[in-house]
Amino acid sequence: MTFEPRIAVLAPTPLAVVEATAALTDVKRSEHVDAEGGVHIHPGGQGLWMARMARSLGAKVTVVGPFGGELGPLIQTMLTDLDLEVKPVPYSAGNGGYIYELRNGEREVLTHMPPPVLTRHEYDDLYGIALVEGMDADLTVITGCEPADVLPDEFFHRLVSDIRSSGGRVVADLSGGPALAAIDAGVDVLKIAHDELLEAKLADGESAEKIIAGAKKVLDKGVGAIVVSRAEKPAFAIDKDGVRELITPAVTTHEHRGAGDSMTAGIAVALARGENLTEAARLGAAAGALNVTRGGLGTGNRETIERIADHVQIKER
Repeated sequence: MTFEPRIAVLAPTPLAVVEATAALTDVKRSEHVDAEGGVHIHPGGQGLWMARMARSLGAKVTVVGPFGGELGPLIQTMLTDLDLEVKPVPYSAGNGGYIYELRNGEREVLTHMPPPVLTRHEYDDLYGIALVEGMDADLTVITGCEPADVLPDEFFHRLVSDIRSSGGRVVADLSGGPALAAIDAGVDVLKIAHDELLEAKLADGESAEKIIAGAKKVLDKGVGAIVVSRAEKPAFAIDKDGVRELITPAVTTHEHRGAGDSMTAGIAVALARGENLTEAARLGAAAGALNVTRGGLGTGNRETIERIADHVQIKER
C-alpha cells in the first residue's frame, strides 16, 4: 500500500472565490451551455491552494482554520468534497471572499470582502487545534493571512517553536513579520519569494549572488533550509549542504497565481515522505510549473507532476 504522509495545514484566512468566466469558443456547444460564459466557485487563499495541491500529490491533508458566517460552511463543504479533512474553529464574524470578472481576458476584482481580526477566544482555539494537529502530523505547513493583521506575528513564532519542541517538523510559507517570526523560531524549512526576501530586508539586492548571500544569513539564524522562488527565474534551495538551482522546463503561463503555493505543497509532501531537500525542491518546482499552465489554482495530477519532476534540472552552485 502506498504511504500517505499526514500533513497539517494552517490556513488562517480561508476564502470563497467566485469567478465569472468567458464562454468557450470554437467548440460545439449543447443548448444547455450558457453562451455568455459561466460562474465558478472555489475555495481560495494561500493555505487552501497549498492543501489542495498536497492532496493531489497523495498526502492526507488536515486543514486548520476559522470558518463561519455565510461563506464558512460553503468553503468547508467544498474542501470536504476535495477529500480534505477540516478542523474548523468557529468564526463569529465570518470568512471573506472575492468576486472576479474574467470575461474580458483580464482578472478584475469586482468585490473583495476581507476577513476581520480573530477574537481572543478564536485566536486561542485556532492556536490549540493547530498545535495538536501539528503534533500528530508527519509535517506541518504554516501559511500566512490575507490581510496580514488577522493574526499577530507572535502567533507564528509560538506555533513554530511549540510544534518543533514536540518533535514535529514545520515548513513555513510566509512573508513580512510572520516570516521573521518563523525564522527566529528556527523553522525547519522556509519557502519565500525573492521579492519578499528583499522586502523583509533579508537580502541586499535581486542578483542571484545577493539572494544566495541573504538566504545563507537566514540559515545562520537557525533555519534548517530555505527555498527562494524567483518568478520566471530558477528557484534556489539552500541548506548546510549547499545551493541548488532548480531549472524547470519552459512552459507558457496561463495563470501565475498559486505557483508558489503549489511549490510549497510539493516540497512539504516530499519531505513528509522522507525525501531530502533536493528531491523535495524538485517535486515542488514541478508542481509550480504545472500550476501556471492551468486555470485552477493549486490543482494538478500527481502522475503528471512527478513526470515533470523528471525534467527539472538541478544545478549545484
